[in-house]
Amino acid sequence: MLHMLYLIGVSAFAASGVLAAYRANMDPFGGLVLAFAASISGGTLRDLILNRHPLYWTHDWVLLTVIICVGVATMVYLRFWTLPRKSLLVVDAVGLSVVTVIGARAAIDAGATPLAVIILAVLTGVAGEVIRDVLCGEFPPLLLREDVYAIAALAGAALLLILHHLGIGGTAVTAASAGLVFALRMGAVYFGLHLPRPHRSPSREGSDG
Repeated sequence: MLHMLYLIGVSAFAASGVLAAYRANMDPFGGLVLAFAASISGGTLRDLILNRHPLYWTHDWVLLTVIICVGVATMVYLRFWTLPRKSLLVVDAVGLSVVTVIGARAAIDAGATPLAVIILAVLTGVAGEVIRDVLCGEFPPLLLREDVYAIAALAGAALLLILHHLGIGGTAVTAASAGLVFALRMGAVYFGLHLPRPHRSPSREGSDG
């Protein structure tokens, strides 16, 4: 079941990579590069930190096939149809929600401390998007421009961790944690929610220089 969920998350990230490449006017090869970068970067970083070898995707031909197929299918779709304006944000939120909880599960299984579980879960969820945005020339990356992004991943990982320590497990917990990440992220997108930002006072601005 976890592997199926991971395939769903990876598929969403592969599609988001192609959509980002499309918006950046890249060619099909660039689209596939971003599909792989968005899909496997987070899990690769997690496995390197946990010293898990071989890396998960190097011996999973199904995973690699899914990335290629989703990437090509997305490019074909974009050749004939135009996706809604917020489509990238939606598929990105799906990938973020699923991959974050899978990262948390992997860290728990590796015996990581609670704080490390949350950090590794967030890194697993956001690393692919950061690399994708950097390769597209977007500065700062989405993670640093959208407040309720890493925060959404952190909340989902924390929920899973709390339920795990309460002795509650199973698919329902994973789904609930992923659902929380998705709800927070999409709520922020559609309602324009963000954390309070510091603002310089007019008196301070006038005194500069």
